[in-house]
Amino acid sequence: MAKIVRVEGLMVDLKPKVKRVDAIQSFVSQETPIIRITDSDGVVGTGYSYTIGTGGPAIMSLIEKTLAPALIGREAGMIEQIWRDLLFMTHATSVGAITSLALAAIDTALWDLKARKANLPVHILAGGAQEKIRLYTTEGGWLHLPVESIIEDTLRAKENGFGGAKMKVGRPIHEDVARLTAVREAVGPGFELFTDANQAFSVDEAIRRARHYEAADIGWLEEPLTADDVDGHIRLCESTSIPIAVGESLYSSLHFRDYLQRRACSIVQVDVARIGGITPWLKVAHLAETFNVVVCPHFLMELHVALCAAVPNARWVEYIPQLDSLTTKGMTIADGYAVPSPEAGLGISWDFDAIGRQTVEGSTFLTKN
Repeated sequence: MAKIVRVEGLMVDLKPKVKRVDAIQSFVSQETPIIRITDSDGVVGTGYSYTIGTGGPAIMSLIEKTLAPALIGREAGMIEQIWRDLLFMTHATSVGAITSLALAAIDTALWDLKARKANLPVHILAGGAQEKIRLYTTEGGWLHLPVESIIEDTLRAKENGFGGAKMKVGRPIHEDVARLTAVREAVGPGFELFTDANQAFSVDEAIRRARHYEAADIGWLEEPLTADDVDGHIRLCESTSIPIAVGESLYSSLHFRDYLQRRACSIVQVDVARIGGITPWLKVAHLAETFNVVVCPHFLMELHVALCAAVPNARWVEYIPQLDSLTTKGMTIADGYAVPSPEAGLGISWDFDAIGRQTVEGSTFLTKN
């Protein structure tokens, strides 16, 4: 095996191409830490994570000051051991978003490096369960958009072969119902409509709203309550036929265990960045499989297409383009399906010249032996 000899880091601040508004926030910036790890054979792996506008400098500082120096001299292929050691090193700041996002940038780089050395795409190296995954779009369903715009975007997605679309909810209940009803009538049956509340509701309100949403035949209600309210999710699951989806705001596999054991959700939306990387993502996906629960991850489609193809219980990839300005080619889409790249590694075609031009001033670092 080869040892890690070099760790490079930088951050890019991406602006969304469209305005993104949900029930609790507006998404105006995506800080994107990018980490490159080089081993003694000269092979380089590239990984990344993200924020929705805050915390990026803290993530970069944690990696530069604490985690990167601990990587130098380690066997690059010992990914599980490295992940656990770094988690223990940061146990005073775990479980939490900053630590998980820092670990994810490193872990995805190590998986990219390992796959490149094996000359295999990550979806094969990590399991090889599926050849393509259905796509649904979120990019046209933001809460501030008029229903006419949502209908137009949803019909376009349907024409392009997408199997579903997601709408944000959280307006007054009669407005939500009217919007859902209008979109359902426009697209007809057989096309999935998903909803996302972004943790906006109390338990009683979620139960009431779910009863009204049911008439639109929605595929799931995502993050209806605050992510730490497991008991509330149990009450909601017991009161509605709508599948309840959670996961984008959970940062530990143990949190997913609690939800699954207590039947507090029926869709797992584990986010590879927020869970801390590919290593824990795969654990959560396989855990969900033992409960006969599907995985439909949140965001990061360029990473999740490979991970979903690696496991048998992944059902959907969420279409929200985010890396177009940093890559030379995008994710492959065929007839409404996301197709994992056959190239060795994560399958992301980074444009390092473009990355260099967009790097946030003062965010770069280099750690080497």
